[in-house]
Amino acid sequence: MADQIKRRTSGFAVFAVVMLTLFVGLGVWQLQRRAETHALIAVLNERLAAAPMPLPDPSQWHALTAERDEFRRVSFSATYESRLDAMVYSSGTGMRDDISVPGTWAFLPARLPTGETLAVNAGFVPNTTQDRGRQDRAVAQLITNKPVMLTGYLRFPVSAGWFAPDVEHAKRLWFTRDHLAMAQALGWDRVAPFYIDLEAPVPPGGIPKPGPLQVHLRDDQLKFAITCFSLAGLVLIALAVWLRRRRGIEGMA
Repeated sequence: MADQIKRRTSGFAVFAVVMLTLFVGLGVWQLQRRAETHALIAVLNERLAAAPMPLPDPSQWHALTAERDEFRRVSFSATYESRLDAMVYSSGTGMRDDISVPGTWAFLPARLPTGETLAVNAGFVPNTTQDRGRQDRAVAQLITNKPVMLTGYLRFPVSAGWFAPDVEHAKRLWFTRDHLAMAQALGWDRVAPFYIDLEAPVPPGGIPKPGPLQVHLRDDQLKFAITCFSLAGLVLIALAVWLRRRRGIEGMA
């Protein structure tokens, strides 16, 4: 009887120690993530608030990375090309406070004075039914065959996830911001490895609607850390109660 009690106690103690270690480890990890999130928010806020810089020289494009360069503000001259544009569906965005309804982002190619082609997200089109005609009318006013000064942010493509809907080629409708796939499908020639999220200028009709970006990253790691540490405390209390009961049973034996 005593040996059986010892085995059960040992098994519970091992389980409790494992769970205690797990919850404490998760809590510490959440605190580390919180520190990383705060550092990232600070970096992004600095980039978004900085004065726009000239567009990097094409010879430097291959060295640009999302970690170092995403959301940097740039200004440059380019000419929107009269080619097929692409729609990217959006149910809203955490980077723009002024976008709260479903619609599409208008992606189209623009040529630099030096001949290179960039993909530009020219702004948001309220377009709940993803109507191709509505997008075409919004984009048509941008095609003037004249250079225009653009200010925006460097962004990098996002690959489609497992659960992303398939591209609707008849509508030229994408569900992820993969401008490289758009360029290949629509014949935009070779485009830069990044695209531009346009901040300005706003077209006369206001649509597509570009605008400044803001950081709205989730910062709830502290709540999760407190939950993990609380669970660790409950496990520790349960272990203490179990050990106390064990001593009582062994004393009676």
